[in-house]
Amino acid sequence: MESYNWISFTGIFVFIFVAWCFSNHRRSINWRLVAWGIALQSAFAVIIFRIPPGSRFFLWLNGVVVSILQCASSGSQFLFNRLALPPGSENTMGETSLGFYFAFQGLPSIVFFSALMALLYYFGTLPWLIRLFARVFSRLMRISGAEALCAASNIFVGIESALTIQPHIAAMTRSELCAILTCGMATVASNVLAVYVFSLQDVFPTIAAHLISASFLSAPAGLLMAKILYPEKETPVTLGKDVPIHYQKPESPFTAIIHGAETGINLILNIAGLLLAVLGLVALADLCLVSTGDRINSLFNCSIQWNLAALMGYLFYLPTLITGVPIADAWEIAKIIGERSIVTEVPAYQDLAILMARNGLTHPRSAVIATYALCGFAHIGSIAIFVGGVSALARDRTSDIARCGIRSLFAATLACMMTACIAGTFFSNSSLLIP
Repeated sequence: MESYNWISFTGIFVFIFVAWCFSNHRRSINWRLVAWGIALQSAFAVIIFRIPPGSRFFLWLNGVVVSILQCASSGSQFLFNRLALPPGSENTMGETSLGFYFAFQGLPSIVFFSALMALLYYFGTLPWLIRLFARVFSRLMRISGAEALCAASNIFVGIESALTIQPHIAAMTRSELCAILTCGMATVASNVLAVYVFSLQDVFPTIAAHLISASFLSAPAGLLMAKILYPEKETPVTLGKDVPIHYQKPESPFTAIIHGAETGINLILNIAGLLLAVLGLVALADLCLVSTGDRINSLFNCSIQWNLAALMGYLFYLPTLITGVPIADAWEIAKIIGERSIVTEVPAYQDLAILMARNGLTHPRSAVIATYALCGFAHIGSIAIFVGGVSALARDRTSDIARCGIRSLFAATLACMMTACIAGTFFSNSSLLIP
């Protein structure tokens, strides 16, 4: 391995050590769980980056996702015409694209993918995959059946994953509650992956393959970090048990499509509303910071950048170096990772695309590591989304769930950084999946 690969490998244990430092009961940490979490991630990363058949399989998956996205754009092109055409393309009438418009190209794909996931749920494909991963997590990591099922669900769906274990939430331990919140924030839903692919596809043709693999890698990372920061000190009710998926099957495939489309529309409204509010507040904060910062710079004769992106970049600069990002690219990647924690991963991925489009990175590993580090809902807004969503399913546990919010966000952030380290450890310039 190259020197940067060794830095990434070391970073895995650095982030675990950070979690250990903030653990609320270090003596109760299940180190078998930690070992299996690292082993599962490493085995999966070897398949993706180091074994040619595995790389080719994910390259094939990348092509499948891109083809599906082309189908997904049919509906948006019918509604929005040229505004929905991806950059560089033209429609059957010979009209060319007007450029990339997130609202008309990225967001509508969420509705299509939500309907597709609902269909896969209806026909039993997703439930089978979820149960498979849940058994792997519960058997190897020795966690409860309920939290294993929820973690496995988060690989494929978002906040809805809590619905799969709704009957068990009321009886969960605080450690289990922390785990399900962390896994929700450390992963991303499959229906929003399309948004990130749209943002990066032109500059990162194999982005879909990396986003899919990041979804798989982040679930065990989320469990690992949650169980270090909030170890299990009680005996879970579903420990050692296979928990069935709590799911009310629609009457027909068309009903499933309707429900999936409704879910997608609600998700679009939530994302759009969050972006409108957060980006506006960030602009206001930047305005205040710049006016104050200019006076401080002139007073102390320094040149500190006074905006939230830069300040979060300072905070994430060392963690970014620890993931194995080359020094020449570390500052730009640190700002993007820091940005995600404030304004969500959607603008962060768009800024990564802009950075790559202007050849702002010196090494392809930087883009790959950033892709994995950003692939999670680990931002401030998620506390309200996930705490509120899970609390709605078990009102009696609202106070316990709320207490886990900040700790779960911290655990999810560490999990995303650890996943980036795993990707950086096994990254190879000869891989079929490099940008």
